Amino acid sequence: MFFTLLTTAQPYVSKVWVSDQGDGTYINPVLYADYSDPDVCAVEDDFYMTASSFNCTPGLPILHSKDLVNWRIINHALKSVEPHDFFSIPQHGKGVWAPAIRYHNGEFYIYWGDPDWGIFMVKATDPAGEWENPVLVKPGKGMIDAAPLWDEDGRVYLVHAWAGSRAGINSTLVICEMNAEGTAVISDPVMVFDGNDGVNHTIEGLKLYKRNGYYYIFAPAGGVERGWQLVLRSESIYGPYDPKIVMAQENTDINGPHQGDWVDTQSGESWFLHFQDREMYGRIIHLNPMKWVNNWPVIGVDKDGNGCGEPVRRYKKPAVKGKWGIETPAESDEFDTRDLGLQWQWHTNY
Repeated sequence: MFFTLLTTAQPYVSKVWVSDQGDGTYINPVLYADYSDPDVCAVEDDFYMTASSFNCTPGLPILHSKDLVNWRIINHALKSVEPHDFFSIPQHGKGVWAPAIRYHNGEFYIYWGDPDWGIFMVKATDPAGEWENPVLVKPGKGMIDAAPLWDEDGRVYLVHAWAGSRAGINSTLVICEMNAEGTAVISDPVMVFDGNDGVNHTIEGLKLYKRNGYYYIFAPAGGVERGWQLVLRSESIYGPYDPKIVMAQENTDINGPHQGDWVDTQSGESWFLHFQDREMYGRIIHLNPMKWVNNWPVIGVDKDGNGCGEPVRRYKKPAVKGKWGIETPAESDEFDTRDLGLQWQWHTNY
């Protein structure tokens, strides 16, 4: 029933920007719309994305795709922003920052940091259905850009950064342990990387993974407009971590290519979905190929073989089993039904 509902929805195709070129290739951005700080997870042949929604409600948009190029909005995970009374008046720029969506043991989890209240989590068994009420996993001020990791030994970890505007510190990354349910932090934080080294300033937007015995933290550095994608690697969850720049603007016109998520297709391809800051157009979404070289990721195309890629403008689409026709998220509304479309949000709780 769930699969049928998703695949029979009436497709929408933008009259302004379409990424899928219809010839097996796509052009970036795949979403020419403001989906700030995107994060994606794969479940068999399906991909689900969410993004920062800040103070807007409903929050945490859920987008669905079969090929990482064509997307549709299917839901919002957050009915209202917590604390409810605080967000009953406009709180521009506050609220949901840089969420991470993950699938574990039959459930979808989304973690995010609210710089004024702490780190929250919400979960569901069906991304298009009802999501549970949010849980405050770690209360406190200044904690942002949180992401979880379920390790093979059953332990659960949480990585996050700090907002200098609230915490008085930034560019430092910490890891702490959570309970088995992922609902509460049970250890003190351990600082695993300090970007106040004169090189990796403004490191943030964290994602935590494990592959081939290595722990990886994907984290953009250098700032939104002119930054780069950094990856940290360690054989221990608490470090020490070695840094490496794996994607930068180089000679392209795609500025600040960073802050997103690595995802694999069932065919074994690796991809990286991230944003580019386009000022009044918002943070638009790019898709770049990714490969592994000596247990380091290389994102984009590495033309000079130095291990640091540059973002692509046009590329072949991912090799996937499930396919849609050309489709884009709805960007207007004809108001021809009783219900407003999922593209609508408000600047306060209802």
